Amino acid sequence: MIAILNKFRIGLSPIYVMLAILTASVTLVSCSKDDQLEIQNDFPFEVKVMPVPKDVAIGQTVEIRITVQRKGNYSNTQYLLRYFQFDGQGTLRYYDEPPYLPNDLYLLPKEQFRLYYTSSSTVSQSFEVWISDSFGNEKQISFQFNNAD
Repeated sequence: MIAILNKFRIGLSPIYVMLAILTASVTLVSCSKDDQLEIQNDFPFEVKVMPVPKDVAIGQTVEIRITVQRKGNYSNTQYLLRYFQFDGQGTLRYYDEPPYLPNDLYLLPKEQFRLYYTSSSTVSQSFEVWISDSFGNEKQISFQFNNAD
């Protein structure tokens, strides 16, 4: 009886060795340096703009509603705004704050906000708004208003 049990143990021993080798090789391959855990904190975003009028009179203010829609959520992301007016004259401001200066960066405290453009020109006006995040992603929005006078 003991001889039968010894034969049985000897027969299973190579199976245990093969299982140990297979387990070790799978563990080593799955922990290679090439497969590093990647933590993503740079999420792309889209900018949605509500429709605005095509015509504006001198002195008239147009409300521009903008929403920044993130594709992911990283709590430390900051959004910045800058603008450049290349045709006509006018001012762009955030709510009741002083007008923005062209090409200066301004921090956006919210992801849904309103800008107000006030025309001070008798010709058509064109300007671009650039919204960027703290990781360098940028979106450009172009606006063009015809003179309503």
